Amino acid sequence: MSEARFSIGIDLGTTHCALSYVELAACDGEQVSQQVLPIPQLTAPGTVESPGLLPSFIYLPHASELASGDLSLPWTAEQDYAVGEMARSRGAATPIRLVSSAKSWLCHAGVDRRAAILPSDAPPEVARLSPLEASLRYLAHLRAAWDHARPAAPFVEQEVVVTIPASFDPAARELTAEAARAAGCERMILLEEPQAALYSWIEKSGGGWRKQVQPGDIILVVDVGGGTSDFSLIAVVERDGNLELHRVAVGEHILLGGDNMDLALAYAVAGKLSAQGSKLDAWQLRALTHACRSAKEALLGDPDLASVPLVIASRGARLIGGSLRSELTREELGATLVDGFFPPAAIGDRPQGRGRAGLTQLGLPYAQDAAVSRHLAAFLARQVAATADLEGFSGRLPDGASFLHPTAVLFNGGVFKSDLLAERTLTIINSWLAAEGAAAARLLEGADLDLAVARGAAYYGYVRRGQGVRIRGGTARAYYVAVESVMPAVPGMQPPVQALCLAPFGMEEGSEAALPAMEFGLVVGEQVRFRFFGSSVRRQDQVGTLLEEWEPDELQELDEIQTTLPADGRAAGEVVRVRLHARVTEAGTLELEALPHDGPQRWKVEFDVRAGAGD
Repeated sequence: MSEARFSIGIDLGTTHCALSYVELAACDGEQVSQQVLPIPQLTAPGTVESPGLLPSFIYLPHASELASGDLSLPWTAEQDYAVGEMARSRGAATPIRLVSSAKSWLCHAGVDRRAAILPSDAPPEVARLSPLEASLRYLAHLRAAWDHARPAAPFVEQEVVVTIPASFDPAARELTAEAARAAGCERMILLEEPQAALYSWIEKSGGGWRKQVQPGDIILVVDVGGGTSDFSLIAVVERDGNLELHRVAVGEHILLGGDNMDLALAYAVAGKLSAQGSKLDAWQLRALTHACRSAKEALLGDPDLASVPLVIASRGARLIGGSLRSELTREELGATLVDGFFPPAAIGDRPQGRGRAGLTQLGLPYAQDAAVSRHLAAFLARQVAATADLEGFSGRLPDGASFLHPTAVLFNGGVFKSDLLAERTLTIINSWLAAEGAAAARLLEGADLDLAVARGAAYYGYVRRGQGVRIRGGTARAYYVAVESVMPAVPGMQPPVQALCLAPFGMEEGSEAALPAMEFGLVVGEQVRFRFFGSSVRRQDQVGTLLEEWEPDELQELDEIQTTLPADGRAAGEVVRVRLHARVTEAGTLELEALPHDGPQRWKVEFDVRAGAGD
């Protein structure tokens, strides 16, 4: 394969996708040649335009809904679905044919992410897609757009960096990597979105970032996007006279973002309509939610806009004109989002649970507490010791500190296009710092909230070649596999399990770790299950650490894999003596191999939730 000419960065977002690229030969040190690719897409039937963002929506029209040629793109006339702006606008009126939030579904362990389940509430006659297939279609569209614009530099020959939430577990990472490979990303790497945002800030500074941060700083990246809220902490360290950046913590996966806000706005507008005597059914409420998303983006994108009209199609014949009309005002937007999602909170506050019904619909596992501020308080308190063992770090917390004190804040995600929300969040953080006698955190300005992740991903592809500054970090968690203890059968008693550390916190991509002098029994030839755990707080564990017990908040159980490992000539159910070998791939996914002591076989168990995960 020829040498890559470009480093391509792809933001595979919940509500938008973007593609940026760096021409590698035109770069010099921290001065890079970087651009954003305009993405051809349908904006109406038969109309193609090329904005800088691709809305992450797929519309699945009825066979008789559109005329021949209405779905044609510059590179194909055969496609029977729409991706992008037309999909979003048409789907707002017919939501049962709209695939959205595929990224959130892709990380939902409670569903089969390879099954055709989207749109989740579509009637039987509507075609459906799997979250994996939807992600593949977004990536395939970006690939086609690139190849159309630059046929002399084919997509498959470039280095591609695809971004994911920092909180994605190994299964979601592997599924994203699989979709990327299927779309032609042969030289593919995964990068966490908060890191990408910081890389973009560094690149845009043109080398001036060193004047804005200093050794001992803790940079808090608050990323609230369309589907998730992600928090990361990055420490500034001085070694051998050079500044280094070390990612020291990431938050848990929180399904809380723009989707929740769109629904909250829809309920606020529905309340106004109800007061006027118009009650919406479930279909209309979903259509209103999509309309509120567009209205929110318009209001956040244009500070001079006072309101956006809303039109909700009627399903009955009694309403004049066949539709309901309302509007979303800037005041309603601020009140709903600020008070509902960023309420004042103390550092000791925690996300609130609620009583749940015994039966629930199968849907996305949204956070039960909508207050981003309380989730952020819990994250900072949980990571109070994140820098305690960081070599060369000069920052020190005062005695009795109840949370890790950030000294700088970088916002990312479309939600923070609202200055009101950014100011409220910074005010809350600084109130926590003031209560413990710490200096206020400063805002790192200049972030491009729509394109920062894609731009930072492209810049990272360049940085990996030994240029510019690289954020050190490795894996965002320590990972463990459950080892079942041997014990006699006891009625009603399950054998206790130990947790074996496979990859410590910060294990670098492309590195491997054997577990020497440790042997385990591997069951082959019959169905078994592998349980995995992750921890963002146990930083001292090394490869081979075997935990007999742990606190409930120290380890979080991840996806379980059920599989039958091939017997390879052995008896079904035989227990084979094996040594274990773990590897973090260049793409950022985790693999576990079992090697028998008496033969050449290798059994591989990947965190990929595929049927037949063992090879």
